[in-house]
Parts: sequence; C-alpha cells; structure tokens
Amino acid sequence: MIKLLLLLLSGAKFGKLLTTGGTMLLSVVAYAWIYGWRYAAGFVFLMFCHEMGHYIAARQRGLAVGLPTFIPFVGAWIQLGSHPHNAETEAYVGIMGPLAGTLATVLCYFWARNEGSQLLLAISYSGFFLNLFNLIPSPPFDGGYVTAAISRRIWFVGVPVMIGLFLWRPSPVLILIVLLAAPQVMRAIKNREEDQQYYNIPLNKRLEYAALYIGLLAYLGVMTQQVHDLLRQPLLQS
Repeated sequence: MIKLLLLLLSGAKFGKLLTTGGTMLLSVVAYAWIYGWRYAAGFVFLMFCHEMGHYIAARQRGLAVGLPTFIPFVGAWIQLGSHPHNAETEAYVGIMGPLAGTLATVLCYFWARNEGSQLLLAISYSGFFLNLFNLIPSPPFDGGYVTAAISRRIWFVGVPVMIGLFLWRPSPVLILIVLLAAPQVMRAIKNREEDQQYYNIPLNKRLEYAALYIGLLAYLGVMTQQVHDLLRQPLLQS
C-alpha cells in the first residue's frame, strides 16, 4: 500500500492534480478568513469552472495545457505548454472560460432563487462580476484575446476601462496587469507583418466572435446589476 502511494505521488499527472487541489484549498482558506468558508468554497468553485472552460477548449484545439493553478486574491490560470497556431484558436480558448464560468454561475443563481439563499445569491454575484471583469477588451484578460480576433484596435478601449477601475479601486494587481498588457498593446500599434499573418481571420469568424462577445458582455452586465439590486433587498433568507 505504501509503495502504491509513493508511486502515485511520483506521477506527473497526480502532481498536477495535487497542485490544483492544493492551491484551490489554499484559496478557500484565505477567502474563508474574510468571507466565511461557505462563500469561499462557492467562489473558488466558480473560478475552477471558469478555468476548466479554458482547459477543455485548449485540449480540443490540440494544445498542451496544465490544470488550473490558484493564487488567493489574484485569481487562477492555466499554463499553456504550446502556443496557439493563430488568433482564432487563442480567441476560442479565451471565450470558453467566461462561457463555462457563466453557465456555472447561472446554475448557482437559480439555486439561490429557488432556495431563497442570500449566501448563494452573493456567490452568484461574484461569479457574474468575475466573468464580466475578465471580458475587459485588453490582454491579458480573456476579453483581450477574444477581441483580438475581431480587431486589435478594440484593445485601446480597455485602456480607459483599466484606468477607471484603478481610480475606483486602486490595486497593485491592476498595475501588474497594465505592465503585462503594455508590450502587447505597443506591438499592436506597430502592426508587424508576422502579426498580420497571425491575426488573419476570415470575416465570418470575426463576426461570430463579435456577436458572442457582445452578447455575453451584455448578459453579464445585466445579470451583475440585477443580482446586485437583489442583494440590496432584504427579501431572501440566508
């Protein structure tokens, strides 16, 4: 039995599962100190659903990808072992995270309404806001990779959005995001020839991603506001 356990621990796949499970648990513990363990578990689970959307999409496109890793109060991500072949693949992997996360959040929302639970409603609010936040049209947000398949000029819309967010809620994480985004935005301004080939996407695909992005953005915006208003009404039982 001990030998079998040691064999499992030495396996690469088990090691990845341990990393994902361990960082998820660490995040739950960190959030639980502030918000309570039930909210923490629900919120981290919704993040997990979001990241698994990226993971499954990457696997569908034949990309080498690692399981999600979590860092408390920063977020979570998947590590791509191989670079997407083109911007359309990058956009597909990018949009599937918010789609999966939104689906999981909608289920949580209906569960909250059915049970009359303020806690579940608060978790669903966090899920809607999380996925909406990730649709900011600038890298390294998911929205940056999706809008790149439409037009990289949309990235410049993300700049004032991030400035506004920083003025509203100053955060060192936002500063880090800006530093990560700056090289890609500058590259888009230069519009190099090899980049034009990477971003050469058929018009019908651009329109598909535009419709999907705008539709998801609008839905999340409406639901985030709606749940926010519901939380202000003392009608639901905890």
